[in-house]
Amino acid sequence: MHHHNTSVYNSNLEHIRDELYRIKQIVHLHLDDYGVEQVNANSFHGLFISRDEVDAILQTTLYGHEADACSATEHREIERLTREIAKKKIESIENGKELRLHLLEELFHLTPFEMGVLAICLAPELDLQYEKLYAYLQDDVTRKQPSVDLVLGLLSSTEDRFAAINCFSPAAPLIRNRIVHLTSPRLDDPVPILSRSIKVDDRILYFLMGSDEVDARIRSFSYMADMRNRFEDLILSGDEKNRLSSLIKWYSRTETPVIFFFHGPYGTGKKMASEVVCNELKLPLLMVDMKAVIGSEFPETMDAILREALLQRSSVCLLGFDAVLKAADNDEGTAVINLIKRLDRFPNWIFISSETQWEPTLVLKKHKFVSLAFPRPSFVLRKQMWKTFLNGRNNVSDDVDIANIASKFNFSAGQMKDALFSACNIAEMKNSGEPVLSMDTLFGGCKAQSGNKLTRLAMKIEPRHIWDDIVLPEDVKEQLVEVSGYIKHKGKVYADWGFGRKLSSGRGLNALFSGPSGTGKTMASGIIAGVVELDIYRIDLSGVVSKYIGETEKNLKKIFEDAETSNAILFFDEADAIFGKRSEVKDSHDRYANIETSYLLQRMEEYDGVVILASNFKKNIDDAFLRRMHFVIEFPLPDEKLREKIWEGIFPEETPLGDDVDFTFLARFKVTGGNIKNIALSAAFLAAGDSATVEMGHLVRATKREFQKMGKLCTPGDFGEYYEVVK
Repeated sequence: MHHHNTSVYNSNLEHIRDELYRIKQIVHLHLDDYGVEQVNANSFHGLFISRDEVDAILQTTLYGHEADACSATEHREIERLTREIAKKKIESIENGKELRLHLLEELFHLTPFEMGVLAICLAPELDLQYEKLYAYLQDDVTRKQPSVDLVLGLLSSTEDRFAAINCFSPAAPLIRNRIVHLTSPRLDDPVPILSRSIKVDDRILYFLMGSDEVDARIRSFSYMADMRNRFEDLILSGDEKNRLSSLIKWYSRTETPVIFFFHGPYGTGKKMASEVVCNELKLPLLMVDMKAVIGSEFPETMDAILREALLQRSSVCLLGFDAVLKAADNDEGTAVINLIKRLDRFPNWIFISSETQWEPTLVLKKHKFVSLAFPRPSFVLRKQMWKTFLNGRNNVSDDVDIANIASKFNFSAGQMKDALFSACNIAEMKNSGEPVLSMDTLFGGCKAQSGNKLTRLAMKIEPRHIWDDIVLPEDVKEQLVEVSGYIKHKGKVYADWGFGRKLSSGRGLNALFSGPSGTGKTMASGIIAGVVELDIYRIDLSGVVSKYIGETEKNLKKIFEDAETSNAILFFDEADAIFGKRSEVKDSHDRYANIETSYLLQRMEEYDGVVILASNFKKNIDDAFLRRMHFVIEFPLPDEKLREKIWEGIFPEETPLGDDVDFTFLARFKVTGGNIKNIALSAAFLAAGDSATVEMGHLVRATKREFQKMGKLCTPGDFGEYYEVVK
């Protein structure tokens, strides 16, 4: 300061040097008031620091400062120094220089006394000579860091000391924000506050040195966003974009910082939106994965995260907030309440990304809470996104029908990217030389995203049949073909032709297949799934319906939520389990059965995919329910002509049939297609045991067994000339 009297600091470090020089002067002054008994130095070499050694240190130059011992009174010199540094600091800041010490003071609202504490603790971190000085002043060669007592001695007069001790209480800024740590010299031994050592936190030290690396303690689950995304990259509908943009404009004008709560399914652009908003506000953004935070020491970790965001002068985005909400279910929400209080103390904007909607129960003091839904993209937007994603790839085959994919898979942008990644992998495996993105590989990639969650309460059906395999009256078959057309062209009719705007309820498809068991309801559903190339899951409703009140709804909710992403066809078998006749209420359980039924109806209407219900008795299902179905298809018991047709198609080509097999005779038995399949299979096993071919005798014996299972008697009238075989 006496050596170069420019009016501003050229660098952050220059300012720190001056502050440390001031500390050196204070130490000097202190030493003069400090009579230490002189001991024979030679006998304690290294265990003892002599006054001569200390004087030598104080006379040397620190970073080029010439020690000025001859100044009239050191007190005045220190005051002059303090004023000069302050003046230079102000000039520098006005000149746009970034001084980290000053920044820290502003960010954490530190007092001059607290800044003094920081400077004293900073000195030994940057210059080891100070360790010796502090050891000398503390009369203990092992104490290299300043104690609270030493700091108070250097910075305050006796009457201020008691007030100054408060700076080290747990709630005080230095300690609460972990700018410094208090440590006991002996871990097992609690010592009075005055004897504790003070050390600067590592992250704060690096910050003061100009580093912007994220704190090592939180680096595994947080990072600074790279801010590449611009407003035009947002994958939202026009309306949603406008809403977001006007919210940004409105709130960036107000003084109040905002907590933005973005909620919606995976991949709908919540994380990207937080980046875009910060880009518009010219704010950096610290991204945090909350799933990882939940497992750690939650409050401490959150403090470290918010402190890091302060040091970065950034906003915070908490990703995967659902993990916090889930954990909160277990502890009555105290974790969430504490978290929100912590967030409210944070002075910048905050973004929370969550798949579930949520509102804070407590009133925020400093922030506005703004909730914004991120819905799944519409068909039109999905088509546009697939186009964008496939654009510029030279290996897309000509058969790729974007509208078809967009219509079938109700994906968010994130899921599309994942599906495309899977599709590329599938293409690589098929042909690593020249991988081609064909309709097949894209479908494969899409299906890979979808089915993984559903299998807890549902079973995947592998479609094995085609239209020719199923024997039904012509009219029923036509209706089934219409169902598959409906699924294929949903996007076109609802979006391109505008019907979606006219309809309030879901864009899905609800069909009821009714008829006795064994008439082909499951088989027909499988064929439809095969034709439209969607996965199909069979849910046995009798297994989902629970005697515990409210459990059934929970199970149904889970199924529909998992299916949301998979866009699978849901085939609810044994629907009679839930319908009964939407009962005239006889007892309290019947009343719940009605609630369950209405809940199923509501979920079906909201579901964008395909739901098929299979019921054995249409008469059980009340009219209000039937009116809500797009298709109600009856599967009749087959008549004799159809039964014969089923018999003719039931045996695989490889099965050797005897010449005496008489399908016309077999068609006389009044059974369903399902029974015919059972009879054919058991006849084949009987034949495999005792002859080379399946003969009429085997078939008749197998029919008898099926009759027994059905509880029917075998009469001569039914079996005619073969009655002898079954008698």
